[in-house]
Amino acid sequence: MKFKVGDKVNFLNESGGGVVTAIVDNRMVKVEVDGGFEMPVMESDLILDYRAKEAENITNQFYSKPPAPQPEAQPESQEPERVSEISPYFEVKEEKGLYLAYEPHDQQWLLTGDVDIFLINHTKYEVLYSLFLEQDNELAGIDYGSIPPDSKIAIETIERDELENWNRGYVQMLFHTDSPQKILMPLHSRINVKAGRFYKEGSYTSSSLLRGKALIVNLSPENALETVSNSLLAEKQGFSGKNTKPETVVEKPLIEKHKTAINEAVVDLHIGELVDNILGMSSHDMLNTQIDYFKRTLESAVVNEYEKVTFIHGVGNGILKNAIIKELESYEGVENRMAAISKFGVGALDVLIKTKE
Repeated sequence: MKFKVGDKVNFLNESGGGVVTAIVDNRMVKVEVDGGFEMPVMESDLILDYRAKEAENITNQFYSKPPAPQPEAQPESQEPERVSEISPYFEVKEEKGLYLAYEPHDQQWLLTGDVDIFLINHTKYEVLYSLFLEQDNELAGIDYGSIPPDSKIAIETIERDELENWNRGYVQMLFHTDSPQKILMPLHSRINVKAGRFYKEGSYTSSSLLRGKALIVNLSPENALETVSNSLLAEKQGFSGKNTKPETVVEKPLIEKHKTAINEAVVDLHIGELVDNILGMSSHDMLNTQIDYFKRTLESAVVNEYEKVTFIHGVGNGILKNAIIKELESYEGVENRMAAISKFGVGALDVLIKTKE
């Protein structure tokens, strides 16, 4: 359901409600509750307050005094803004850079239904972009515009069967800031996402770049963008850079960091291997960090068709091991067994992944 500013709404999963005060994007609105506090809420967690609507209609029906004439006004557009902050309420944990994202519109059904396409600018620069796609064996200019720093733009919402026309193409970008420390070369990045990835649940992962799970392509890290060279300004400021054709940036899978053999990897989940400093972390925080890394590496292994991943959980009290086994119940086509005792002792599990033909 699409809400508009002024609608009275109730919360679906808890008591209370309020009034819609702003449209954040195509899936979130701001609601003012009692006391004047304003909070962002997903549309899927709200329902229109029909009792308030009926009371308003009854009042209007019996109100005898004719309303004062009002000057004709332009209709107010309730369409959500295409551009929004990446994460106005939480810290973005992903590496600084530029991303293309495919986010299922209905997060309950990752492999069916409409898909929202986003370009994400997680850099300190204003970005001017042009998007071209290969459609029906021809190039088509799809969209162009600008994205402020640390913001995202909703390019389009498409039907699932349109994805084959949205997985190949090019993005070109220019970078601007009022007080540059260096001048960046334009970016030319090729889009080439294998069609099969859209139909694997493990392709869609959680991140702080978006609110839901999405298939995210890293177009370029910010620190890999090339600087201008062979110019007077570069000589004066000591800029260094390559005057060469930029190469396509290839997304490096997370599981590659742990690769030990062809289609095999070993992931050490000891907390000391995952964070530099555990000072201030509770046992609950540590467990959540370990489980999150387990899920991300396993999903990366599934997407990249690994056959076996060994997870070192340690001996301890068995809490991490049991949590891993519980998480594995939500994955199809995987089995687990105790890893080789001669190599890992009793503190590791082998997860075997059945590759789909």
